[in-house]
Amino acid sequence: MATTQKPVIGQVIDERSQFHDTRKPIINRLEKELGRPVVSLFTSFKYPVILSDDDADVLESILQTMNLQEGFVLLLSSPGGSGLAAERIISICRKYSGTGDYWVIVPGKAKSAATMVCFGASKVFMGPASELGPIDPQLSISEEGREKRFSLCNVVTSYKELFNLATKEKGNLQPYLQQLQRYDAREIKDFEDAISLSEDIAIRALKTGMMSSIAEAEIKKQIKVFLTPEETKSHGRLIDREKAESCGLTIEKLNLNSKIWKASYELHVRLNMFVSSQVAKCIESSKNSYIVNLQ
Repeated sequence: MATTQKPVIGQVIDERSQFHDTRKPIINRLEKELGRPVVSLFTSFKYPVILSDDDADVLESILQTMNLQEGFVLLLSSPGGSGLAAERIISICRKYSGTGDYWVIVPGKAKSAATMVCFGASKVFMGPASELGPIDPQLSISEEGREKRFSLCNVVTSYKELFNLATKEKGNLQPYLQQLQRYDAREIKDFEDAISLSEDIAIRALKTGMMSSIAEAEIKKQIKVFLTPEETKSHGRLIDREKAESCGLTIEKLNLNSKIWKASYELHVRLNMFVSSQVAKCIESSKNSYIVNLQ
């Protein structure tokens, strides 16, 4: 008797390679539970790629092929990238959604600019160990063959503190002047602008979404843990669902027995493995899949 089922060897190859076909049934299952279409956006935590304008373009092209009358859900996993790209992604998600909003599921980690994308959603689904993160801009420099990362907030603060000490010094200014030579006032202004831009994107996204009833100044106070490294101390520090909720974000807590969580987590494991071993990025729906290969 003839059969349309793929031979076992083909199934094994698909599973080993994590082809799109292996994820389609899980996406369909998740869509059934949520009552909305699902689009996943994964960028690698292992390879040096970032959330970029190209990702916004690809996401838009995929959304154009879908029926989004009832809105949609974005399954998101990324270490972050461009704040401007995050702002574009928020705009695209809202404008293509028939409801004017979108939901985000964070099955693992959505950090930095990816956290900004979460700010644009009307609610965020998080599991027990799901992570958001600070959105303060970072500076990467190479010194003596080593890559170093600094928070722009810390750089600006240290410059201002040193400058203030120098202006108050009545005696020997030389130690202060030597240290101030390491800074460029023009760069400090650019850093301040970058910090201000990050805050503005985050606050606008929340003000026009899940925190619409709150004044912008109050939003800034509530999400301070995301904006500066004063409390977290590190850009990579996790902000869990309880902390996110205490900041005023609309968080849907998923328990381990939830059908939504089980499908989300299985999809996360498969996609995370895919972007950690074979490709650098993957954006897909149940019908279409776009990948960025390793260079």
